[in-house]
Amino acid sequence: MNSVTSAVAAIIVDPAGRVLLCQQSQGHRLWGLPGGRIRTGESPIHAAVRDVREETGTDVEIIDLVGLYTLTGHDEHQNGELPDVLVHTFRARLDGEATLNAPGRICRLGWYEPASPPAPMTATAGPAIEDAGAGRSGVLRVVRRVLVAGDRPILSDAAVLG
Repeated sequence: MNSVTSAVAAIIVDPAGRVLLCQQSQGHRLWGLPGGRIRTGESPIHAAVRDVREETGTDVEIIDLVGLYTLTGHDEHQNGELPDVLVHTFRARLDGEATLNAPGRICRLGWYEPASPPAPMTATAGPAIEDAGAGRSGVLRVVRRVLVAGDRPILSDAAVLG
C-alpha cells in the first residue's frame, strides 16, 4: 500500500484576475500554488495560513475549500512508487503585498493569467486553478502524475480522473 502525505495549497487571485504562483527552489523547480505539507496535529486551514505567510510574507484569509486533490502515480526514473499526496486546496485572499519570503523553498513568486501559467507546473495546480476559475467548491479529484521526457524528468499537468 502506498503512503499518503497531506498538504495544502491556496488559490489567491488579484483584482486583475491573475493567480499567485511560486516556483520551487529545489527538485524539478515546478511552479505551483503557495502551500506545503500539513504538520502533525495541525489543521489544514492552519497549515494553509502558515505556509502562505512563510512563502509570501503576509497573512491570508481563507474563503472556502475549492477541493481535495489526490495526487497519485509513480516516477519511472526512480523505479518506484512515490507517496500519494492529498492536497487541501483553499480559495484565499492576501492581507497585504506578496513578497518572496522563503528563498530556501521557493525562488520566484509572481502573478499569472490562469489561462497562461508558467511551466512546468505541479500536477494539481492546473486542475485546481481551473476549478476555482469556474467557481467550483468542494471538488474531489484524483490526479495522476505524468512524467515528461526531455533534458530532465519533470512532473507536468496530469489527467484528471475524477
